[in-house]
Amino acid sequence: MTDKKWPLLFCAWLVACASTLGSLFFSNVMNLPPCSLCWYQRIFMYPLVAVFFMGLFPFTASVLRFSFPLVIAGQLTAAYHNLLYYKILPESAAPCQQGISCTSVQIEWFGFVTIPFLSFTGFSLILLLLVILKKEVSRES
Repeated sequence: MTDKKWPLLFCAWLVACASTLGSLFFSNVMNLPPCSLCWYQRIFMYPLVAVFFMGLFPFTASVLRFSFPLVIAGQLTAAYHNLLYYKILPESAAPCQQGISCTSVQIEWFGFVTIPFLSFTGFSLILLLLVILKKEVSRES
């Protein structure tokens, strides 16, 4: 049986890189200002690029201990942002006090792909990869 741990962590690193570069593209190239919740999601996503990279060379299972809290906190923040964006929660529950509103439409591709949706998808995909990785590591122990 082939070792799946390194490719799983590498895929998680790729998703974190794509998410980080995507957020930087939206704010620095497209000049879309991030809202408060977007900043929190960035705080949880950006360190994952370094954490995953350091866990790849050489592969170390301790990367799970450092990355799970960031991924779960980021996914919860992204889920909350989506609930606000799709008006499931009232706008009064938004933490945005200054600047752009957390519910303002900046992009909407295909009628449903928004910046909060992209963030939630990125964190969810990373979480899925980490859960599979955890099972692989546990299987070896």
